[in-house]
Amino acid sequence: MESSQLPPLSEDNSEVPEATSAFSSIPTRLLTQKSKEKYSPLKWSDCFDHEEDVAIPGSNDVFHVYSAGSEGPVVFCLHGGGYSGLSFALAASKMKEKARVAALDLRAHGQTTTDNDLDLSIDTLCNDVLAVMSALYGDSPPAIVLVGHSMGGSVAVHVAAKKIPNVTGLIVVDVVEGTAMASLIHMQKILSSRMQHFNSIEKAIEWSVKGGSLRNVESARLSVPSTLKYNDSQKCYIYRTPLEETEQYWKGWYEGLSEMFLSCPVPKLLMLAGTDRLDKSLTIGQMQGKFQLVVVRNTGHALQEDVPDEFASLVLNFISRNRIGPHGIEISGLRQPK
Repeated sequence: MESSQLPPLSEDNSEVPEATSAFSSIPTRLLTQKSKEKYSPLKWSDCFDHEEDVAIPGSNDVFHVYSAGSEGPVVFCLHGGGYSGLSFALAASKMKEKARVAALDLRAHGQTTTDNDLDLSIDTLCNDVLAVMSALYGDSPPAIVLVGHSMGGSVAVHVAAKKIPNVTGLIVVDVVEGTAMASLIHMQKILSSRMQHFNSIEKAIEWSVKGGSLRNVESARLSVPSTLKYNDSQKCYIYRTPLEETEQYWKGWYEGLSEMFLSCPVPKLLMLAGTDRLDKSLTIGQMQGKFQLVVVRNTGHALQEDVPDEFASLVLNFISRNRIGPHGIEISGLRQPK
């Protein structure tokens, strides 16, 4: 396959044109009425069926979860750093007729509240997911396919590596150990180069699309508002998640990820935006047939947001071809493997 010409992978793909690379003050240009309508927020309920707050016993931590669908295995979605569960909203609307979908706001993201939003260590994030799944599903958990994007992909791999019986599939979205580790030295620069303040949510949505981090306006209208919070003192919107203050944990997200992914004892799919992101271990593993690889063309880092229809089809096809669930599921229109 030809190599993608995409830039090196970063956690939120926030590389922006030089003309907008050093915004630190509130932008003064106001949106026109037409732009306000184009970039106006959309409701989570347009895609998900329910939302709930899951309190973890013995702590003050309350995790926000969006869900959709009523039949089939659970596609349990974990977003990347700086995103939220609504990153999977459009894809969930496409999957919920064939599978159940749950999308979690991880610690320090979205509407989740915890005692320590700065502890984004891989162990803490992993334990959070296990605690939420236990609270949601109790002693009779359904078949779960873990889907993780970027940082969430690392969390999904660590959870799957614990060999939990009802975790029956693993899908990792656009994160590879080698590329991710190499990009960490640039992360603080990337984070600081983002526009830091927005005088409206619509402006933030517009910037996320024009700045290049997202390519699907509809998805941005659903997901971007949940990544912001209002700052009363500065009278503007700022980012909800203080990623720049969690640098001590970044290396732990990705170190040893490739070998751990290959060792997970469940069917595995790696979904990438370009083959140049495969490192040596994964290249060998893919040649040995240890996992399924799909390269999604013409997309940025957030595959599930940029091409939600294709993303949803790939997830459902993975479930179908591996017959995941109590009796497997048959999905019309998808070619079954022989």
